[in-house]
Amino acid sequence: MNGQDKKGGVNKAINRLLINMTVRTLWIYVLATLREGPTYPYHLKKIIRQKFSFSPPTVTLYTVVYKLEKDGLIEKTPDGMYRITEEGANALDMGSRLLLDMAHRVSRLSASAVTVEEAKASSNEGPQ
Repeated sequence: MNGQDKKGGVNKAINRLLINMTVRTLWIYVLATLREGPTYPYHLKKIIRQKFSFSPPTVTLYTVVYKLEKDGLIEKTPDGMYRITEEGANALDMGSRLLLDMAHRVSRLSASAVTVEEAKASSNEGPQ
């Protein structure tokens, strides 16, 4: 296996990690965004892109919003915006602590940390 093959494997692994940490855990980004204040679903995508450096697929985002509302973690306001509920804030806090704990556990075994932007640049195929 030459160096190029190894780099391709790293790129694929980093891309899978980015997808798993962004699109597949989109709920935590939605809750974090709504913690700052109510907003409309179509604004969520723009805010998430600005704050977290990835753009979730529109249909996926709306599906997550629907599920979060169904689960009582967010609620719709009379004017059509969504806001986080107390239960949603608790879920966000627990999820954030879990992610931090896992990151600390992994980082103790790793030589250095990498930012989302660096990971995307390295993989050249990260979630847009």
